[in-house]
Amino acid sequence: MGALAVLSALGLSGAAGLNAYIPLLLVGVCGRLGVVQLAAPFDTMTHTWVLVLLGVLLVVELVVDKVPGLDHINDVVQTFVRPGAGALLFGANTGAITEIHPALALTAGLLISFGVHATKAVARPVVSASTLGLGTPVVSAAEDAASLASALFAIFLPVTVLLFFGFFVFGAYWVWSRLYAAKARRTRGG
Repeated sequence: MGALAVLSALGLSGAAGLNAYIPLLLVGVCGRLGVVQLAAPFDTMTHTWVLVLLGVLLVVELVVDKVPGLDHINDVVQTFVRPGAGALLFGANTGAITEIHPALALTAGLLISFGVHATKAVARPVVSASTLGLGTPVVSAAEDAASLASALFAIFLPVTVLLFFGFFVFGAYWVWSRLYAAKARRTRGG
């Protein structure tokens, strides 16, 4: 149970790096339905007013993140929100919080979520510039789908989180290598 809880916490934190509100809302709804057990004070996420607030914030995020230009402003704001959501989700995972020191759990969630968010925030301007903004809504929708899939798998099939992180590491390497190659070409050409 302990290893699965940690994998679940990792997956939820990673999902929060793409979209903070999808895994928060999903965990809150699953907690409300009794699918996941949330210890106090994390059980607050199951309260109606919290779920409504998360739903409203999710709708705002879904719209704003699809608009070229506004998506960059959103990424700046989310630099503070997503890591916090990742920390909260890691800490809320019942098995992880009882088997890992709370400070370590919260720090791990924060770092994982921030790492995913930072990679996304660096890659997004490249997509926007290379597609004249037309790729922004497509990439944003793909990120939302990945966040939802990652959160669902983290809750219901935590072992698959290893696969998601493998894809993320490969994707991060690919993005960074493309950016490095483009910089090298500019340096040689200029």
